Amino acid sequence: MPPQGGHPQGAGAPPILQVAVPRPLQEALDYRPPPGAWPAEPVGCRVEVPLGRSRAVGIVVAVRHSSDLPASRLRAASAWVDEQPLLDTELLETLTWAARYYRYPLGTALATALPGPLRQGRPARRAVAWWRLDARLHEDDRAVRRAPRQAELRRRLLASGGAAPYALLVAEQPAWQRAGRLLEQAGLLHREYHPAQAEGSADRTPRPGPELDADQQQALECMLAADGYAAFLLEGVTGSGKTEVYLQTAARALAAGRQVLILVPEIGLAPQFLERLRERLSGSVVVLHSGLSGTDRAEAWLAARDGDAAVILGTRSAIFTPLPRPGLIVVDEEHDPSLAQQDGFRYSARDLAVLRARTLDVPVVLGSATPSLESLHNARGARYTHLRLPHRAGLARAPSVQLVDIRSRRLVGGISAPLQEAVRRHLDAGSQVLLFLNRRGYAPVLICHACGWVAGCHRCDARLTYHRSRAQLRCHHCGHTARVPAACPECGEADLRPLGPGTERLEEALAELFPGVGQLRIDRDTTRRRGALEAQLAAAHRGDAQLLIGTQMLAKGHHLPAVTLVAVIDVDQGLFGADFRATERLAQLVVQVAGRAGRGEQPGEVLLQTRHPEHPMLRTLLERGYPAFAEAHLAERQAAGLPPYAALALLRAESVHADAPYLFLESAAQYGRSRLGKGGGVELLGPVPAPMERREGRHRAQLMVRAERRIDLQRFLVAWSGGLGSLEGARQVRWSLDVDPVEMV
Repeated sequence: MPPQGGHPQGAGAPPILQVAVPRPLQEALDYRPPPGAWPAEPVGCRVEVPLGRSRAVGIVVAVRHSSDLPASRLRAASAWVDEQPLLDTELLETLTWAARYYRYPLGTALATALPGPLRQGRPARRAVAWWRLDARLHEDDRAVRRAPRQAELRRRLLASGGAAPYALLVAEQPAWQRAGRLLEQAGLLHREYHPAQAEGSADRTPRPGPELDADQQQALECMLAADGYAAFLLEGVTGSGKTEVYLQTAARALAAGRQVLILVPEIGLAPQFLERLRERLSGSVVVLHSGLSGTDRAEAWLAARDGDAAVILGTRSAIFTPLPRPGLIVVDEEHDPSLAQQDGFRYSARDLAVLRARTLDVPVVLGSATPSLESLHNARGARYTHLRLPHRAGLARAPSVQLVDIRSRRLVGGISAPLQEAVRRHLDAGSQVLLFLNRRGYAPVLICHACGWVAGCHRCDARLTYHRSRAQLRCHHCGHTARVPAACPECGEADLRPLGPGTERLEEALAELFPGVGQLRIDRDTTRRRGALEAQLAAAHRGDAQLLIGTQMLAKGHHLPAVTLVAVIDVDQGLFGADFRATERLAQLVVQVAGRAGRGEQPGEVLLQTRHPEHPMLRTLLERGYPAFAEAHLAERQAAGLPPYAALALLRAESVHADAPYLFLESAAQYGRSRLGKGGGVELLGPVPAPMERREGRHRAQLMVRAERRIDLQRFLVAWSGGLGSLEGARQVRWSLDVDPVEMV
């Protein structure tokens, strides 16, 4: 590497920097070094470079002594951004491998791994944001007397001498984020930045955890016995105490001076998890997810890079956090598709967690009550050690689960008479009831009773959802909105009727059936504002409402001990999906939702409303549980030659012109077949229309590539993908390649 103070001296030409820039380019670009002093280790440093008529911030991935380009065509980089590598060797190698495996441009993949400010070239220096009261608000509370949250924030700041770290305040009370922003706009609160200091743990004694049961203790001892890399699949029924096993394993890693990375699939799970981490573990804890500002994400990322953050809790993008003192990686709810990025740089955070653990030589724990079939297959093949927690922890017992046949029954807002009776019984006992419906809005269909016209989206092959609270029709795929027509646009009749329940309609029906009972609806419509989800979940935990209505954001990972009845309003929604994973996803969702019931001392009950009570999946789940379902479904996948017994890639194309995607994909298929060679073990299937053929005004189609072995698929993709951009029709479509796709839509 070139020494500090300049490139190596001598008669030869100066070294050449290979720079990965955030553009859709398959290769790094060659540049002459910028003037001035070199970093001691340039690989992994950011550098500003000219790119066309603009400038870009790229990352040096190699230093060469020569270039394939003539010297006259080489441009000089403008300036070094870093004095030391921003990406260490391990993380740079991981990202390079991921870009190659997922067939994505390296520079764009590297940029994706960085928080926004660092991607844009902000200096990699940490500064902590503080909120300080203005002198006017410090002395006089008249400005906040009618704003309870602002008044709370003022009192909290006064208790800290008038100022406190922003991140600490927001972690204590998420609603203070909006209150503080309003005070900032009024000039009554000021944001200041101070040099970051490592958060010590001397002033905090971790709270001891509960005594482990025999199964938890056995799992813990197995994990602690690992010397270096080991992959564990921790399968535990809901409420079995998987989190407690994570915590005690993490505590041992922290005691050895190591860092712990914990991934969760949803932002909504972060606050609850964060509270437990700060109660139970020593050392500083930082959070990384898309709900934070770019500045806050950069501060957390840099705290981890500097080794000051002992525990990093985050969603999928946190897998790209530097770990100079790695000790343990945990992936909670490892089955969840939210752990896979499904646009742009399409990667699986779960799979990269296993890769990083192997490279870093540390244990990785994949936890779930409903493990993915891929992880179960890896456990079968002894690639993962399979640990089981078959019983709920403490006094909690598994809930009873029953099907409610709703054929020929009258439904009130989707609620059958047996369900009404069960809800009343649990409410009378003073318990909470959770009603799950994965369909927001008032009704999924608005239809003309006279002629059968259905309100559809003009941009998608989808129906418009009726949102009664806003008197609006809305497409949940492209966001198109329209007014509710006064009469049918086809026949002129005014008899327009909403069909099917949504969460709004369910809320209305419950208010009629159980007047005076407090309700809380948690879906995307009620949690749009920043901090709203955290506030709603906190209200649910406090027991502010007896009736909880929610979509899948309320279905997993939340500990609600007062909930004794869980009802799935329409379990049939996922029984007949076009995706081969639809049945697996529905089984996981049903088990996860059911797991919210009876987590306290009171027994739990689960009711599943269905028009298909004889469906094999439902019968298997009820009579034999998720492990039996998984075994049966793995056998089906093997017979069909589908993952995990095969490797897939999906080439998608879309265009405003109906024929363009097919012309491009036909060209790609012909080109691919010419690259197969003999005995390649790869087949191309399609092109075929996408399950939703038209979306956001664009026509969509896809071509599947299937191989018996992943190595054969990768060899083919290397030979094939590089030429796709130059094929006939490539410029007329928007196309993407998805390796190991988790969604077929």
